[in-house]
Amino acid sequence: MTAVPEKSLRPKLAGTLILTRQSKRGQEILMGKRSTRHVFMPEQYVFPGGRVDRADSYAPLAGMIKGEDLACMCRVMPERRARAAAAAAIRETAEEAGYLVGCEGKVTSRHPNWAAFRKSGIQPDATPLRLIARAITPPRRVRRFDAWFFQADADEAVVGIISCETDELTDVRWVTSAEAEALPLPHVTRFVLGELDRRQADPEKRPRHIRELARRMRIDPL
Repeated sequence: MTAVPEKSLRPKLAGTLILTRQSKRGQEILMGKRSTRHVFMPEQYVFPGGRVDRADSYAPLAGMIKGEDLACMCRVMPERRARAAAAAAIRETAEEAGYLVGCEGKVTSRHPNWAAFRKSGIQPDATPLRLIARAITPPRRVRRFDAWFFQADADEAVVGIISCETDELTDVRWVTSAEAEALPLPHVTRFVLGELDRRQADPEKRPRHIRELARRMRIDPL
């Protein structure tokens, strides 16, 4: 049995990317199962993502999310941190699922985090990302994250696919919303899937949805 921390841990910043695509089956979402060796949510199906590394603050992004999405994030953190969260979501998607979100370009950074992009002649790009949700792990858990969930259309944002070099996620696959609901999902993943459906149902109301998210963040337990 995992011991409960005596003091609540400070949440670590994290970025997650929900890749979607259209097929004959309708909209599909990229998901994978977390390894059994994970202390946090083992054997649960999630989107690619993970904790922000220090180097993500200096990621060689070709562009950054803009408009109300960025403004929403900057209500609670500096733009540098918002940029790092978006970069982490892109990096983790490459590491865990092998999908490179970016554009053709030269990566000048020699950091190993971006080796796959550098070898592929692809520059990571956060411009296609759209903000969907934010979730903070409740206090007194063995792991705590301040996780930001982004969405991108794979047909537009993904410009390369590589072999994965980690076992962070297994059984990576494209699933419909109905198939996703039948998988073993963490509560937060079900919540985010609901937010995704709600925001995609009426794209014209997206600015209002982002403003609602910004208002909710004012009382988040940072």
